[in-house]
Amino acid sequence: MKIVSTYKNFKYIFLVIVLLLVCSYSFSQDSIQEKDAVSYFNLARTLKNQNKIDLALEALNKASEQAEKNEDVKSLIDSYHEFAQLYLKLDNEETTLFYWDRAEVLLKDIEYPYGDAIHKFIEALVLYRNNKNFQAIFMLNEAKQLNNDRNFFNHILLAEGDIYLNLEKYENASKNFNSLVINTDVFEKEYLATKAHIGLTKLYIKTQKFEESITNGEAALKLAEQQEFSKEVFEARELLTTAYEKKNEFSLALEQSQKLVVLKDSVFNIDKLKVEQKTADKIRDDFKTSEINRLERLNEELNESANRSEITAVLTSAFLIIISLLAVSLYRNNQIKLKTNDLLQTKNKELQAARDGAVQAMEAKTNFLSTVSHELRTPLYAVTGLTHLLLEENPSENQKEHLKALKFSGDYLLNFINDILQINKIDADKLEPLNMEFNLKKVLKEVIDSLQQSAKENSTKIILQYDEDIPGHLMSDPLKLSQIFMNLVGNALKFTKNGEVKVIAKLLKKVDDDVTLYFEVEDTGIGISKEMQESIFEGFEQGSIQINREYGGTGLGLTIVKSLLGLFDSKIQLESELGNGSSFFFEVTVKSKDAIVDDIPFEITEKEYEFKGLHLMIVEDNKINQVITKKMLTKKEITSDIASNGMDAVELAKNNTYDAILMDIHMPGISGEEATIRIREFDTKTPIIALTAISLDDSLESFYAAGCNDVVTKPFKPEVFYKKIGENIFDKKISDS
Repeated sequence: MKIVSTYKNFKYIFLVIVLLLVCSYSFSQDSIQEKDAVSYFNLARTLKNQNKIDLALEALNKASEQAEKNEDVKSLIDSYHEFAQLYLKLDNEETTLFYWDRAEVLLKDIEYPYGDAIHKFIEALVLYRNNKNFQAIFMLNEAKQLNNDRNFFNHILLAEGDIYLNLEKYENASKNFNSLVINTDVFEKEYLATKAHIGLTKLYIKTQKFEESITNGEAALKLAEQQEFSKEVFEARELLTTAYEKKNEFSLALEQSQKLVVLKDSVFNIDKLKVEQKTADKIRDDFKTSEINRLERLNEELNESANRSEITAVLTSAFLIIISLLAVSLYRNNQIKLKTNDLLQTKNKELQAARDGAVQAMEAKTNFLSTVSHELRTPLYAVTGLTHLLLEENPSENQKEHLKALKFSGDYLLNFINDILQINKIDADKLEPLNMEFNLKKVLKEVIDSLQQSAKENSTKIILQYDEDIPGHLMSDPLKLSQIFMNLVGNALKFTKNGEVKVIAKLLKKVDDDVTLYFEVEDTGIGISKEMQESIFEGFEQGSIQINREYGGTGLGLTIVKSLLGLFDSKIQLESELGNGSSFFFEVTVKSKDAIVDDIPFEITEKEYEFKGLHLMIVEDNKINQVITKKMLTKKEITSDIASNGMDAVELAKNNTYDAILMDIHMPGISGEEATIRIREFDTKTPIIALTAISLDDSLESFYAAGCNDVVTKPFKPEVFYKKIGENIFDKKISDS
C-alpha cells in the first residue's frame, strides 16, 4: 500500500512539473514573438535609412505578419504606415495611398493617438511632394497636437525645415535644422543629424554662404559614411560638388564629382533598382492576393453552411443576386463618375487654391502683427530705458512730473502691444495650457497684491472670499489662470470708484482627483447695459465711445479672458445691470494632489547683489539700445564691451573673459541664437542672457536649446534686469561649487 501511495504522489508531482514546463515554454514563446515583431520593425527602420529598401520591405512584411498573427491592431497600423513611407521613398505614391487607406480603416475602430499623428504626418509629406507647402505645414501642426513622441517630433522638425527651405523662409529652416544637429533621439540620432547637415548645406548654398555650406556638407558626408547611409552619401557629395564650384575650388569639385560617378554606379545601379522594385511589387501583390484569398475562404465557408440548410441556400442565392445587381449598379455609377471626374478635379483644385490663399492670408496677418510688435518694442525700449535713467539722475520736481507721465505712457503702450500679441498667439494656436503643481490661494493673493495700487487710486477695496475646502495642491496652468484674474480684476477696478471688488473661489465638487471650481469677480462699478453685454467680449469693445474716452484702455482684456478660458474648455458668463455693478463667473476642472503635505510657509527675502567689478559683453545692433544698456550697467559699476553683430560677439568671446553675455536675438547677419551656438562650442560656462523683443515666432525653448541660460524680454523693468544678471552670475557660481 505504501508503494502504491508513493507512486501516486510521484505521478501527481510529475504532472505538475510537466504543466509548469509547458506554461513556461508558452510564455517564453509569446515573449520571443513579441520581441521578434519589435526587432523586425526596428530593423526595417535601420535598413530604410541605409537605402536598402528591398531588405527593409521584407523585414517590415515579417513584422506585419507577426502583428496580424498576434491580433495586435496597433502594430499592424504602424506597419501599414511604415509601408506607406517606404513606398513614398520609392516615388510610388499610388501604393503609398493604398497602405495609408488600409491604416485609416483600422484607425476608425480604435483609439490610437500615435497612429492618428503618424497618419496626418504621412498626409503632410504627400502634400509637400505635390508642392502644397502651406497645407503641409497646417497638417504637420495638427499632427503635433496628437502626440509628443520625441522621434516623431524630430521627424516633424525635419519635414518643417525642408518645407521652410522650399518657401525660402531661411531663418525658420535654420532654426529647425540646427536643433536637429544636436538631437538626442534614441532611435535615429545619426540619421536625423545627417539630414539636418544636408538641409543646412542646401540652405547655405541658396544664401551664398559657401564656407558654411562646405562645413555642413563635410559633416553630413562623414556621418553618412560612418552609418552607411548610401543615399545621403550621394546627396552630400552632390551638394559638395556644387559648393566647391561656387567657391571656385574646381579641383575639389572635380574630386567630389569623380567619387560621385563611382558611387552612382555602385549604389544606384539598374540591378539594385530592379531588385527593389521587384520586392516592392511582390509584397504589394502578395498583400492583395492574401486579401482575395481571405474573401474566397469566407465565401467557401458560406457555401458550406448553405449546403446544411435550404433556407441558407435561398439566402445565399438572394445575396448573390443582390451582389450582381449591385455590381451592375456600381458599373453604371463608375461610368457616370468617370464622366464627372474632370469637373470634380477642377473644382477640387479651385478649393485647394482657395484654401492655400486663406492659409497665406492668415500667415500674412500673423507675420505682420508679429513684425509690428517686434519693431515697436525696439524703440519702446529706448523710451522706457532713457526715462528710467533720467529719473535716476535727480531731476527737478517739474521734470519728474513730466518723466513720470512719459513712463506711464510707455507702460501703457507696452501693455497694448502685449495684448495684441497675446490675441494673435491665441488666434494662431501658439498657446497650449501647461500642467504643473500650484497653490490656488497663493496665485489669487499675488494677483490681488499686484493690483492694490490701482485699487487705492480708485478708493476701492479688493476682497478675497476663498473656500478653505479647496485642496492645497492642484495641477493645471497657474500662469494662464493668473492672466485671467489679472484681466478680470483689473477690468473691475477700472470701472469701480469708491466701491469694492470681490474675488470668489468655491469648491463645487470633488470626484477622486477631479476638482471642479467656481470663480466669480464681482464689482460695484458702473455696470453694463443689456444691449452691450452681447458684444463686450469682442476685441476693442468697451461698451461705448464715451466709456473708452473716459476710462481708456484697449478693450482687449475680456477678449483675452474668453480665449484663455477656451484652453480650459470653459466659458465666461456675465450678469450686470447698468449702474449696479457687474459679475463675471466661470467654472474650471483641474486635478488635485492630496498626497502632498503643505510646506511650512516662509518669506523669501530679496537678494542684494554686489555688482562692482563685473565685466560683461553687450551684443546689440541698435546704437541707442547700446548706449542705454551700457549706462544701466555703469550705474551698478559694471564695465562692458559692445558687439554690434553676432560675428563680432563670437570673436570677442574667443579673445576675452566675461562674467556674462547679454545677447540680442534679432540681428542682421547671424542671429543671436546662432551666435550663442557658436560660442557654446568653445565656452560652456559663461552665462548668456537673451535680451529680445520677443515675437510670435520666437520660441523660448529654442533659446535655451541654443545654449542661453535665461531670457529677458525688451523693454524690461530695471529691477528685473539687474536681478537676472545677479542670479545667473552669483547664484550659478554657488550652485556649480
